[in-house]
Amino acid sequence: MIHKYQKNGLNIVLDVDTSTVLTVDDLTYNILNQYETKTRAEIIEFYQHKYMVAEINECLDELDKVKKEGLLFREINYQRENYANEDLIKALCLHVAHDCNLKCTYCFAAQGDFDGEKLLMPLEVGKKAIDFIIEQSKNRENLEIDFFGGEPLMNLDVVKELVIYGNQMAVKNHKKFKFTMTTNGVLLNAQTREYLNETMDNIVLSLDGRKEVNDRMRQTVNDQGSYDVIIDNIKEMAEMRGNKDHYVRGTYTHHNLDFSKDVQFLAKQGFTSISVEPVVAEASHDYALTEADLPTIIDEYDALALTYLKRHQEDLNYNFFHFNVDLDHGPCVYKRLSGCGAGKDYVAVTPEGDIYPCHQFVGNEAFKMGDVNSGITNGEIKKIFDAGNLMEKEACQTCWAKYFCGGGCHANAYNFNGTIMKPHFVSCEIERCRVENAIMISIIEGEQA
Repeated sequence: MIHKYQKNGLNIVLDVDTSTVLTVDDLTYNILNQYETKTRAEIIEFYQHKYMVAEINECLDELDKVKKEGLLFREINYQRENYANEDLIKALCLHVAHDCNLKCTYCFAAQGDFDGEKLLMPLEVGKKAIDFIIEQSKNRENLEIDFFGGEPLMNLDVVKELVIYGNQMAVKNHKKFKFTMTTNGVLLNAQTREYLNETMDNIVLSLDGRKEVNDRMRQTVNDQGSYDVIIDNIKEMAEMRGNKDHYVRGTYTHHNLDFSKDVQFLAKQGFTSISVEPVVAEASHDYALTEADLPTIIDEYDALALTYLKRHQEDLNYNFFHFNVDLDHGPCVYKRLSGCGAGKDYVAVTPEGDIYPCHQFVGNEAFKMGDVNSGITNGEIKKIFDAGNLMEKEACQTCWAKYFCGGGCHANAYNFNGTIMKPHFVSCEIERCRVENAIMISIIEGEQA
């Protein structure tokens, strides 16, 4: 499958199966429409009114060459083979707090309690969760735990004990844990920042961008904007991290379709790793993104890409998460075909110890997989998510971007379409736009390097 598009003055050609990316002249770009379906004579006749016959022949000779080399028009029948220990679990989203000190309007977790009781995870439940992943990880050495909420810093004492316990059990069982925390920044005082900087392998800091944008959706429990409460804490945490993994994560909604301004704002605050994600919400909410918003969103990503290319000229040294693409050393074939690991090698654990496929399925009893005391007792759910791989999703088969996203988010698919097998259309369109811009950026920055 060939995908070709024009962006920022470039004619870009992507071979989907081989991930070959080429920039071509106008003649080649046009001929690609007929190369596989028409004879050389037919192509020459079609284009000779506009181009010299010698030029057309030269172009066709070059296309014949790259095809023979397997760079373009090469169909690879990828198969999702079974790998040893592919059924292991390697990552936990540990919900140490189903409570929050903010009440964000768009929160999928219903302001932290996931439509249930406000709870903090007891230490013993957290320890059993760690025991669970050690057992379920089989012979895999490197494991991950993300301290999540609600707001995980509301249960910091338990987090500290779990880090100690996790490291002790890792040594005992020949494992290594990478710890991550996602925080809204309200409780990031100096002492806490120091602790997180020492113990966390990655820190995700929630901030939507400009003060008026952030405060519209991210409010305190007293109905006040949170920006002034958190901005200094987040700045100091990011500065302390330096080159250690961290990023500022924002969300854009229908109310700020000019989200490129929020990315630029965050960059000008000194943040070097930025992710601004589209909100996912039912159309009944006034902040939801719908198909009608797509033309504006696509234009905004295009504008952001051009600004992103000029960032170094403006002394803004930042990375935008969705414009990072590695065309040469991307995910292995197995990972690309498997897609999201939710319900397979990644699960979420609630404060009560219940196990769900990921944080966005928490609270939906139909997706409860088991608990940390008994382990996985509903194996059918794991089979459902294992079957939800790229090769089984009909809509993905004709999508040129399928190997970049792996089939998309299962939760988005289920929440909008009632099945994890049918991807969410708006999310897919946004992903395709981002990938096109990411490839364009990669080409231009590669030429400048």
